[in-house]
Amino acid sequence: MIVVGGGIAGLTTAVLLAESGRRVRVWARESAERTTSAVAGGLWWPYRIEPEPLVGAWALHSLTVYEELAARPAETGVRLLEGVHQGARLNELGPWAGRVPGLRAVADGLAARLPVIDMPVHLAWLRERLVKAGGTVEEREVTDLNAVPATVVVNCAGLGARALVPDPAVRPVRGQLVVVENPGVTTWFTSVDHSSAASAYFIPQPGGLLLGGTAEEDDWSLEPDPDTAAAIVARCAAARPEIAGARVLAHRVGLRPARDAVRLERRPLPGGRTVVHNYGHGGAGITVAWGCAHEAATLAHPTA
Repeated sequence: MIVVGGGIAGLTTAVLLAESGRRVRVWARESAERTTSAVAGGLWWPYRIEPEPLVGAWALHSLTVYEELAARPAETGVRLLEGVHQGARLNELGPWAGRVPGLRAVADGLAARLPVIDMPVHLAWLRERLVKAGGTVEEREVTDLNAVPATVVVNCAGLGARALVPDPAVRPVRGQLVVVENPGVTTWFTSVDHSSAASAYFIPQPGGLLLGGTAEEDDWSLEPDPDTAAAIVARCAAARPEIAGARVLAHRVGLRPARDAVRLERRPLPGGRTVVHNYGHGGAGITVAWGCAHEAATLAHPTA
């Protein structure tokens, strides 16, 4: 069995398949450290992903896994941190929100203790877990699903699915972040207007404080824009003034694989073979990773 894609979706799906006794190879165009997953902020929360009824179940499944992994933060990269979603309201969210432990209304939004994932550490841990289960990871670009030499192919190509499937419904939503030296911030914060391409959020990670962000639809540029970076810092500093003087450590850009709805289904390939699609997770690939991986693994072997 071959899993195409080495980001969060591909690795979690491969881990579950390998640990169920399957022989799994991951074929990835680039190493996990160079994927969109690696530059993500890493806060668990459904964001820019549809359809909501299914997303809620996938996200809650993943939340349970992350809560368990948070017992070993140095190993897994997962911690539980308090924070506030400014402007969010419970009655504007789906039924899933009522099942998030400790999610509560506060004066300016919703507060909770949620998983925050240090993605470089987490991706390395996933890869090590896969190898321990007998799986392998190869840097190998796939340009034709029909040419992949496996009875079952699992397509976790993310934005790459646009050309690979091909599926023109997959499109980029560009996100830019600024990493600064943490001036003492210990909680996460978001203030997101879904009708705007600009937002404000900060997430403390071991390597610095991650500041965001943007959601620029159909923008393929991976080059950080200096004006955008300055605006991000200014928006975050409006919430925490000490951020304004923090030393900039790095700039990051990632392209979220947006789609009107996640594609998670089993389809036939020529020669009696099968492809399971698991892509189009938008801005919530980390949030739904384990729930989608569980469903994808079941689809790959429905009798298992």
